[in-house]
Amino acid sequence: MKKMYSLVLLALLLFAGCKPSADPALLGDAQLLHRNMKQLTEVIIHDAFSPPVASRIYSYTSVAAYEALVHSKPGFRSVATQLHGFGAMPQPEAGKDYNYLLAASKAFFTVAEKITFSKDSLINYEKGLYQQFASLLDEDIYQRSLAYGEAIGNKVLERTTRDMYKETRGMSKFLGTGQAGKWKPTAPDYLDAAEPHWQRILPMVLDSSSQFKCPPPPAFSTDTASAFFRYANEVYTTTRNLSPEQETIARYWDDNPFVMEHAGHTMYANKKITPVGHWIGITGIAAGMKKLDAVETAEAYLMTSVAIFDTFIGCWEEKFRTQVVRPITVINDHIDRNWQPMLQTPAFPEYTSGHSGISSAAATVLTARFGPDFAFEDTSDLEYIGMKRRFSSFADAAAEASISRVYGGIHYRSGIEAGAAQGTKVGHYIWDKIKTRQ
Repeated sequence: MKKMYSLVLLALLLFAGCKPSADPALLGDAQLLHRNMKQLTEVIIHDAFSPPVASRIYSYTSVAAYEALVHSKPGFRSVATQLHGFGAMPQPEAGKDYNYLLAASKAFFTVAEKITFSKDSLINYEKGLYQQFASLLDEDIYQRSLAYGEAIGNKVLERTTRDMYKETRGMSKFLGTGQAGKWKPTAPDYLDAAEPHWQRILPMVLDSSSQFKCPPPPAFSTDTASAFFRYANEVYTTTRNLSPEQETIARYWDDNPFVMEHAGHTMYANKKITPVGHWIGITGIAAGMKKLDAVETAEAYLMTSVAIFDTFIGCWEEKFRTQVVRPITVINDHIDRNWQPMLQTPAFPEYTSGHSGISSAAATVLTARFGPDFAFEDTSDLEYIGMKRRFSSFADAAAEASISRVYGGIHYRSGIEAGAAQGTKVGHYIWDKIKTRQ
């Protein structure tokens, strides 16, 4: 009896020390790409990257993942030589076996680790992921796949050293010119402008930051009959009479990644998903609903992220060329000095609305991919703000995102309409220029 007890105890100890085997479905599971993207979003939130910088991170990592997967499915082709500044990607060895999903994960995280700050959480996630693949693959296939993914990632990273990002880190800050009608730092924190040189960043597809110029904004005027003043007064009257639904819409699309909260003498930051992360989340939802395979999923992330990235570059060219003053400044100076917007005003000029632009760009490419009547429930922000909403189409969601900026008191109607028009043009251009299929 004692001997049997010892054997049972030994068996239990041995079983406890064994790691459960990985699910073989992992080897071709497109959901892995969504999980990888979720890890990246968490890091972007933690590091509080500005929306333009977040767009750069999402686009480079998405390009890497797609390029590592493209040879796994006939009919798809590399897009690297169709984008500015990449060049041809490394090729898999002929006649050799690869797990391209593992390669895509390695490419994705090779890039992500270099262009984010808090990479420890990524590395810990990767270790667990790679261990699962190692338990399912022959050693040579496992090592070959990792090496191929790393080679793709390193090739993508070469462009990050030539896109003017590093150079713009050392350029001058922007606090406004002091001219009437021009942007100046806004309450409550009066921060200098975010990314005042972003228009210098090398686009992925656009020929230049000014390729899709917007019409001139309404001329600044304090004349109550002027177009500009009417737009400013619309913001004032609208925000003073918001319905519960309008308040919900403003809060839902806030997506400010770094809101400074003030409580007496205490100040703290409230971190949230960026507008980019919100639309990347919508992309993932659509891909999941359609049960896209790994290559198609990577393609969807690629098209959305590149459209957003290039739209930000064009938008920032408009913002810092026109330098339109924000509603809070105009309303406090000329209408009601005690008025406050529902949302905290972002630290950069008003015209055009970046959220409107990137939402329209994303909606344009997603509509081209999934159709004009693609209804979905958006849960992208659910775990961050406890809210979700249903939309009848991507265009419906983009339109709501745009008007939310007026409800929130941070944009004029002229800024959201011009931004949406610009984003739509960029989205169509991206979709027409990038050819992922043979």
